[in-house]
Amino acid sequence: MNDAFININGGQVQTLELILMLTVLSLVPSIIIMMTSFTRIIIVMSFLRNAMGLQQTPPNTVLVGIALFLTLFIMSPVIDQVNENAYIPYKNEEITGTEALDRASAPMKTFMLKQTEVDTLDMFMKFSGDEATEKYEELPMTVIIPSFITSELKRAFIIGFLLFLPFLLIDIVVSSTLMSMGMIMLPPALISLPFKILLFITVNGWQLLFSTLIKGFN
Repeated sequence: MNDAFININGGQVQTLELILMLTVLSLVPSIIIMMTSFTRIIIVMSFLRNAMGLQQTPPNTVLVGIALFLTLFIMSPVIDQVNENAYIPYKNEEITGTEALDRASAPMKTFMLKQTEVDTLDMFMKFSGDEATEKYEELPMTVIIPSFITSELKRAFIIGFLLFLPFLLIDIVVSSTLMSMGMIMLPPALISLPFKILLFITVNGWQLLFSTLIKGFN
């Protein structure tokens, strides 16, 4: 009877762990988008494509792929810490699932807090009713994640604005030239596009953009 009871409990524990694992796996896309560098990278590259006047070049699948691999490159130190401090001990049954989750969240918190503005953290702390503190590492994920997302959106839009400026200048010059020549019926975007591509190639735009994005993460 006791053995049967133990087996039943063990089965229940395994079932709960399986349900928890499936839940985590279903949340992986959201975790990748909201808790890593993915959001800033994909938004900046979308701004770049629109600034150059390209409709579907590079296509969305290529942009997402680039953003994923750049995110993996940027997040590799955090992933190594999570693997060493949380996954391996949990795999070796040295710690429980709850302890593994706590250990895994610590490097993620550190990464997100480095990218998050203090004013944004204070705002979400106020909204959540938490007391003001200088030990932001002790804040719950429910405060850190929205603060991180807000800061990332702000930085991504600032970078996107700066990317628009040189291409906007080319559009203005081309439009003014066509107007002065009386070529009103000729679309300025059609003429300015080759000059935008030439400018981007001349300054080695992809390398410059990727290096700027990588250096932008502390």
